[in-house]
Amino acid sequence: MAPHESDVKDTPASSKIWRSSQENLILIAIALCLAFVIRTFIAEPRYIPSDSMLPTLHTGDRLVVEKISYRLHPPKTGDIIVFQPPAELQRRGYPKDQAFIKRIIGEPGEIVSVARGKVYLNGQALEEDYIAEPPNSPYPPQTVPEGEFFVMGDNRNDSNDSRYWGFLPRKNIIGRATFRFWPLNRVGFI
Repeated sequence: MAPHESDVKDTPASSKIWRSSQENLILIAIALCLAFVIRTFIAEPRYIPSDSMLPTLHTGDRLVVEKISYRLHPPKTGDIIVFQPPAELQRRGYPKDQAFIKRIIGEPGEIVSVARGKVYLNGQALEEDYIAEPPNSPYPPQTVPEGEFFVMGDNRNDSNDSRYWGFLPRKNIIGRATFRFWPLNRVGFI
């Protein structure tokens, strides 16, 4: 005579499997929550889609973008930042969630200009050993407005940057590029 369902009791093996499954589901949920918190508030991976930051960053490089330091201090000249496109770029058809990467050249209140193949900050030529080549087009002196930044790509003559679409609002900055983790032969801090 076959046992009824009500007569079948949990065996120790099935109870162990159920507990193990519950623990695994809890661990997966915790891992997903941690990944969300880390990516949203601490750091996230990004890749370089263009040549605008050559020779510093190459197309296909993978980076870690940290998001904490700008909560402690403002962005500064020389930082390589990742940002959402400002309104002017969105009007030109770039999606709001497309990330850009450039170097901060001018902070609020500073005067930026380009002349004779040099970038000037407050009237002083910048020493830029990180650029691909000197910029080939002039940019008249402009004062960076409060709460905004002037950014340029290191590949000065192949970069869609502040010279063409204006100043970058602070609120658009996602974070600072800090570490290259791919390709393996170029791993290191930026």
